[in-house]
Amino acid sequence: MAAVNGLATAFGGVKVAPLARKGSLGFRVGTEMPACIGVPRGALRRSPRCEAGVDLEEKTAARASSVTALEQFKISADRYMKERSSIAVIGLSVHTAPVEMREKLAVPEAQWPRAIGELCSLNHIEEAAVLSTCNRMEIYVVALSWNRGIREVIEWMSKTSGIPASELREHLFMLRDSDATRHLFEVSAGLDSLVLGEGQILAQVKQVVRVGQGSGGLGKNIDRMFKDAITAGKRVRCETNISSGAVSVSSAAVELALMKLPKSQCLSARMLLIGAGKMGKLVIKHLAAKGCKKVVVVNRSAERVEAIREELKDIEIIYRPLTEMLSSAAEADVVFTSTASEMPLFLKENVEALPPVSEVVGGVRLFIDISVPRNVGSCISGLGNTRVYNVDDLKEVVEANKEDRLRKAMEAQTIITQELKRFEAWRDSLETVPTIKKLRSYADRIRASELEKCLQKIGEESLTKKMRKAIDDLGSGIVNKLLHGPLQHLRCDGSDSRTLDETLENMHALNRMFSLDTEKAIMEQKIKAKVEKAQN
Repeated sequence: MAAVNGLATAFGGVKVAPLARKGSLGFRVGTEMPACIGVPRGALRRSPRCEAGVDLEEKTAARASSVTALEQFKISADRYMKERSSIAVIGLSVHTAPVEMREKLAVPEAQWPRAIGELCSLNHIEEAAVLSTCNRMEIYVVALSWNRGIREVIEWMSKTSGIPASELREHLFMLRDSDATRHLFEVSAGLDSLVLGEGQILAQVKQVVRVGQGSGGLGKNIDRMFKDAITAGKRVRCETNISSGAVSVSSAAVELALMKLPKSQCLSARMLLIGAGKMGKLVIKHLAAKGCKKVVVVNRSAERVEAIREELKDIEIIYRPLTEMLSSAAEADVVFTSTASEMPLFLKENVEALPPVSEVVGGVRLFIDISVPRNVGSCISGLGNTRVYNVDDLKEVVEANKEDRLRKAMEAQTIITQELKRFEAWRDSLETVPTIKKLRSYADRIRASELEKCLQKIGEESLTKKMRKAIDDLGSGIVNKLLHGPLQHLRCDGSDSRTLDETLENMHALNRMFSLDTEKAIMEQKIKAKVEKAQN
């Protein structure tokens, strides 16, 4: 979609305006789309399409409505052939939305396959992937129609989060095609993270591919894009120094806690960690690196804590079951929370009942909550003897070493541009594949027809098997030699922009000369698949 800086573009009832973002062409949703009334948090697991007890009549009506919409789509297919299927990312991150909004949109990893299935069932969406972390919730799609596809995804986000579309639009960003791809590559490289260069996001991008492949939800475009993003992320970390000394969210949380404690007592403060997952383990690791000698860990199972204890020998790790969480908090000066719980673990009444901490450590109990959704209720912030910090508050720590990493990020952009060109070349090369198949099929039909006429004239009874095979091979040989030149001009690796442009010109010329109608055939095939899926 062509766009001019400062120009607002309206589509399908939605108004988008350019969003300046690291040089990429982006759009922030405007205010003209009708508000969509949401449903309560957790709707992804309770939505009508996921609920076994939904009334049969409602299901039938919904299916009929979907099929009707797709049939209308089929009637107007010609207009869609004018635009290529678009890769798009729609989402929000720590840079555009507060944690209060991100936690409502967060999709647990176990729900990714279901979310992908729901997104792919939308009329104008072919492929989808969900990247949901503590700092971002982004949906990557391949859309048959950019306008309608984006509108459907925004409506889906509103319904599953319970956030009215009018409020959601204020924080969303959208990027298309090469800008969307570059964004994912930058995310994978850690350039878009709160902590520039942090490594955990690369593992999270890898997990999107693993989950998508396991559920069969990733299409070839999204799958290849994410795999190339992983390659870009690895290259950036190997070929630049962006990760040297880089802090993660977990280490930034430890730094923040030590900043808020009196310097003379920061290492003697009583530390408590709720949750022994990946981020929790990193909290313990960084506490040990700072000189902390003891930490209490509350976790659902003892096995994971024992495994961490075996690995980290420089710090005393004491295990407590989840049932002792509040009693353990009563004995702690600093409480780190890092669990996947969708409900707060600490509410105002829980914290009010805790005994005050010693004046030696400042007289204030610190809660460092690095979970999304949050584990500590926001209402606790109003208590006089308690301070609550979440992932959005880590910016104070991050700013300290950001300037040096920004210089390293410039080096990383060169690598990302190289990987972006490679992906775009691969995607461009896909355009010629249908023409190659159609041209081959067209030539084979002519060969078979002419062979049949020849055999009728000669009389099949007068031909031996060997003679018939020789005639058949002759026809195939002539076709192959005639097609060799045209097909060679439809194949290129995409590394040379001139060659690529020439290849696409050749493709369009062959489509016109032989009336192949490959674009129409592809669109009809996609529409047919969507209609059949809706009917089933």
